[in-house]
Amino acid sequence: MSTGQLPRARKRFGQHFLADQSIADRIVALVRPQPGDLVLEIGPGRGVLTQRLAARGGRLVAVEIDRDLVAYLRQRLTGPDFRLIEGDVLDLDLAQLLREEGRERLLVVGNLPYNITAPLLFGMLERADHIRSAVLMVQQEVARRLAARPGTKDYSLLTVLLSMRAQVHTRIQVAPGAFRPVPQVHSTVVEVEFEPARYPVQDEKLFGRLVRTAFGQRRKMLRNSLLGMGDGQREGLEELAAAAGIDLTRRPETLSLEEFGRLSDAFSGARNTAEA
Repeated sequence: MSTGQLPRARKRFGQHFLADQSIADRIVALVRPQPGDLVLEIGPGRGVLTQRLAARGGRLVAVEIDRDLVAYLRQRLTGPDFRLIEGDVLDLDLAQLLREEGRERLLVVGNLPYNITAPLLFGMLERADHIRSAVLMVQQEVARRLAARPGTKDYSLLTVLLSMRAQVHTRIQVAPGAFRPVPQVHSTVVEVEFEPARYPVQDEKLFGRLVRTAFGQRRKMLRNSLLGMGDGQREGLEELAAAAGIDLTRRPETLSLEEFGRLSDAFSGARNTAEA
């Protein structure tokens, strides 16, 4: 790559660079970085968001896996409040980053490569205590899943787990023509506001296991999909479901966050009684 030449998009990284300047302005306006904030940008690419974020003040850390893009950005962006990390954001230790930067929480922004969206979102959930909010460009179908309501086809494992720790707002619809190269799908910018557990449960790990087990066989009734949660005895499962007020003929995608929480607490209570 010669000096001044734009780095090409790499298919193996799922890169589609945002080129629409007005969309970039709207995304930065959603992030609302203030002096003293720490902003983490995921996949800065050619820097269309990075330049705008750097100009808004605060501390900006960008993580980029593509070494050509890293070299390109280092030629164009410098300053005491900008840090560029070369590496895979999925391997980033947020707790360590916050210690290094002397902060407790951060803001996240990024045009997410389609091929890492799901693992990245699950990773953010595991680190939810470190994140204040996130403004993310995702594939339109992913955005529908994140904001889905119970009983709809888009309601999923990710919907439930994310709704436990965050509120999701759909902000901007983005056509394929806003990117280079032009993708085959439409995109959506979502704002994710993290907060303490929205439905306090007795055992968060058990809650997560319950939801994953249920959606592991989402087309089956709960009576069948949840057998793996206990000793495999239907009688015990029926009793726990009755205590939680849940009909086991229902399917996982019909249960609300609160209903999953009640069912989780029923399992947790039974386990505590057995151990006493």
